[in-house]
Formats: sequence, structure tokens, C-alpha cells
Amino acid sequence: MPQAGRVKLLKREANTIEVELEGEDQTIANLIAKYAIRKPGVVYASYIISHPLVSNPVIVLSTDGSRDPLDVLEEVLKDIITDAKKFIEEFDRALESGEKCEVKA
Repeated sequence: MPQAGRVKLLKREANTIEVELEGEDQTIANLIAKYAIRKPGVVYASYIISHPLVSNPVIVLSTDGSRDPLDVLEEVLKDIITDAKKFIEEFDRALESGEKCEVKA
């Protein structure tokens, strides 16, 4: 069984990368693709998974050439971490106060 959390760069071209997320399921791959497609210069962001029980997701990210896809991926991962921290802070505040909270992404 592959170790969770390992990342393997499968393909790198001028405007496209393919990255395998070893030991992960499609949840994190879908999150990364959703964030990436909203970035300026990104023309394609998705993931491929041959079979959810026996294969790892592969993220495919292509840009219009104005940005390096690896830079976009790094930015996306930072954005996900920032948003997750904001969510935890708002959730903790809501638990402490007993009030509803609104988290804007």
C-alpha cells in the first residue's frame, strides 16, 4: 500500500503538469481541482482516478502559458490551508459563543 501524503510528479510540460497523490482518495484531488480552475491563467484543472479502490488520483493542471502550473499548484495548496485555518477559527468561535457563524471562501 502506498504511503499517504506522497506526491509524485508524473508529467511536466511547459503548460501542463500531472501529479499523483499516493495513498489519497478523490476528496483532496477534487478540492485541489476546484480551487485551481478559479485561478487566472488556468485553462484546465481536473483529476483522473482509474478505480477508487486500487489507484491513486492524478491531478491534471494546464495553463494558458502565462503561469507555470507548478506555481499555480503551490498557490492553490496555500489557499486551501489558509481557508481551512479560517474555517477552524470561525467554527471554534461559534462553539464558544453558541452563535451561528458565517465562513466566506
